[in-house]
Amino acid sequence: MIQHTQTGNMTIAIVGTGLVGLGWAIVFARAGMPVRLHDRNPEQLKDAPNRIRQSLRDLAEYGLIQESPEEILARCSCHEELAEALEGVGYVQESVLERIDVKQDLYKEMESSLAPHTIVGSSSSGIPASAFTQDISFRSRCLIAHPVNPPYLAPIVELIPASWTSADTIEVVHQLMHRVGQHPIRVNREVEGFVLNRLQGVLLREAWALYEEGYCSLEDIDATISKGLGLRWSFMGPFETIDLNAPGGIRDYAQRLGDLYLSITKERMSPQPWSDELISQVEHERRQRLPETKLIERSKWRDRRMMALAAHKHQQEDRE
Repeated sequence: MIQHTQTGNMTIAIVGTGLVGLGWAIVFARAGMPVRLHDRNPEQLKDAPNRIRQSLRDLAEYGLIQESPEEILARCSCHEELAEALEGVGYVQESVLERIDVKQDLYKEMESSLAPHTIVGSSSSGIPASAFTQDISFRSRCLIAHPVNPPYLAPIVELIPASWTSADTIEVVHQLMHRVGQHPIRVNREVEGFVLNRLQGVLLREAWALYEEGYCSLEDIDATISKGLGLRWSFMGPFETIDLNAPGGIRDYAQRLGDLYLSITKERMSPQPWSDELISQVEHERRQRLPETKLIERSKWRDRRMMALAAHKHQQEDRE
């Protein structure tokens, strides 16, 4: 097992160079670590440096990297052969397609190439590690390390072990994530959807229901978050929010509003799937607001706004 003090000198392998994989590459390379990239798609792998370079240039524009984009990019190398990418690395961030069979095949392939100390974290958004590591010899060194996309702007990382993941594995990855500027949280055992998506799912369920029942337009529901709740949530979580929202703190808040929230919850005791009709209606309203041809452009706008927010938060944290 890797010693905790060795994470600073670790070589990282990124397997899967989609949006999430390249985001992870930036996280590790930005922190000074050598990063090896691998993807089964040779064209995607070939284009990876260009895509990383553009993201680094954007980060430089907002003052979010200390070195030049080329200095950081120089730490990244592309490897068509999986075994070559994995040779001697300390940590692998797996970011392949979100399918159990794809992950199972990859982990079996990795089995013959990993060093005895190498840890593998999966970027899986909802598939637990137990679903694809059960039959491999290095399963005690596997866990979920689920980021928010892009991870170089949103630092939270969920660390979710399988029942056979060793305590040392969790500790090393926790330390590694801190070392590279992320904010790891420990999820003590596997739960469907993990923590982030379960929290997001509750909000989405209510947003869809309120729209379907005709209470608000999509634009007004979105504004309720972006112009309201989201402003606080960008620097406080739900428990701190309610702790500060009543004169006597969290117990006072619970006594004042607990019954209201219980009543609201009881209204949603029989959740229904999003129907095709509802999805079509929502899609139509969104496309009226944002044509499909402008989705990529708007995504870039989102990332720039996140960069500006990240720069602001760094400045504020330095003052605290």
